[in-house]
Amino acid sequence: FEPRYSHDFFIVLISIPEFSLHTFIIFLFACLLQGCVDHPIVLTEAVCNPLYSRQMMSELLFECYQVPKVSYGVDSLYSFYHNKRQNWPCSGLVISSGYQCTHILPVLEGRLDAKNCKRINLGGCQAAVYLQRLLQLKYPGHFAAITLSRMEEILHEHSYIAEDYIEELQKWRSPEYYENNMHKMQLPFSNKLLGSTLTSEEKQERRQQQLRRLQELNARRREEKLQLDQERLDRLLYVQELLEDGQMDQFHKALVELNMDSAEELQSYINKLSLSVEQTKQKILQAEVNIEVDVVDSKPETPDLDPLGSEQSLEDVESINEFEPLFAEEQPEVEKPVAAVQPVFNLAEYHQLFLGTERIRAPEIVFQPSLIGEDQAGIAETMQYVLERYPKEQQAILVQNVFLTGGNTMYPGLKARVQKELLEMRPFQSSFQVHLASSPVLDAWYGARDWAVEYMTREEGWITRKDYEEKGGEYLKEHCASNVYVPIRLPKQAPRTAEALAPSRALTSSTGNPCEQA
Repeated sequence: FEPRYSHDFFIVLISIPEFSLHTFIIFLFACLLQGCVDHPIVLTEAVCNPLYSRQMMSELLFECYQVPKVSYGVDSLYSFYHNKRQNWPCSGLVISSGYQCTHILPVLEGRLDAKNCKRINLGGCQAAVYLQRLLQLKYPGHFAAITLSRMEEILHEHSYIAEDYIEELQKWRSPEYYENNMHKMQLPFSNKLLGSTLTSEEKQERRQQQLRRLQELNARRREEKLQLDQERLDRLLYVQELLEDGQMDQFHKALVELNMDSAEELQSYINKLSLSVEQTKQKILQAEVNIEVDVVDSKPETPDLDPLGSEQSLEDVESINEFEPLFAEEQPEVEKPVAAVQPVFNLAEYHQLFLGTERIRAPEIVFQPSLIGEDQAGIAETMQYVLERYPKEQQAILVQNVFLTGGNTMYPGLKARVQKELLEMRPFQSSFQVHLASSPVLDAWYGARDWAVEYMTREEGWITRKDYEEKGGEYLKEHCASNVYVPIRLPKQAPRTAEALAPSRALTSSTGNPCEQA
């Protein structure tokens, strides 16, 4: 047995009451060893999931893993079912905000009203990207350290939803409010600066090595120049010997090759080259002497004191001391070693991020998508649009149970913000209630587990292998936390009339057997 995809096992929820990691490992071994999964499976899918996606998943489960039955549901509806199980069936307005998008789902008498569902293509991912852009513009020196994972950490630990965004921004303009509410985030850094690992002796040794390399390079260049000048000088002297020997034809031919006009010009070139060769030889000798002096560490010998000086009288010494300031030689000032002044620089503070208005600007995009240039409606506008599609009686029922779920609803202040938006859009003195999921991230799993345990022995919501073979992979059995099944409706072909069949019959009779026609 070879699975088609290596990650197929991690998308399922086993409908067993006592589900644990040990049970999950047993499930994996059952897939690998037995070649099938002998447990019913509960899977979550997107709201209004396309039939083709469900068909491919059902084909994978029934054909590859040989599951006995499977059920499909929506994660936010499972969360709603888990938190409202005691009063089920109930109506409400589910606001589910996740990593990629946000959904507004109206639920009437325990069933999803798919016709009025709305989606906002904004979630936690877009908030993290927006926060990353803000901080990279604010701290261009830490561009690489401001990663998406750190931005998600900031969103989870430091961000909150402002009840009134404009009023909250006005508060941040106060220096006192900024100092009291500003958060700091420490980026990783190293205390070792570039070049600080070398001692002064090592630096001095490195400079001396570089000086020796330069001296060797200059000596090599001088030797090469001396060799070239010597060769040219020898050639010019050979031409001059031709003139002295009286070989005028060869002499004039050599002058033409040297691009010279007369013997005087030849003599001037010989003098210049001779002088250049002598200067080069002197430089080479001087460089060798300097290298020897640098290598030999010799100290200057101090002359012995004159023993007769001790016989000078005290008066002579005093008279000399009187005139000494007048004839004192100027002593060269000894350079004092200057201590290296280390700049006062705190490396830890340099690698700190100061989070001010960014704490509220990033999560605000779900209410104001225009902050990041998105041409969409926010949660408040979408919620009002969904409510206006119902009569006033149903609106009053839906707003009595506004339910918040999903990982992107864990910001502090989100519940108060939704209450404020509802207060502004609802009629005067009307009542409403907003509830937050007990565990916005895990309640979807808990709800799927509760539903699987309760409906294990029922046929409602379960797609068996017989249903799959008879009705196709896109078939869905609805239940309290599922999508609405809309079957594929193929257009029926219109029946062909007798008048339409007459021309075809005539054509058939005219194009009969060619042998019979012959």
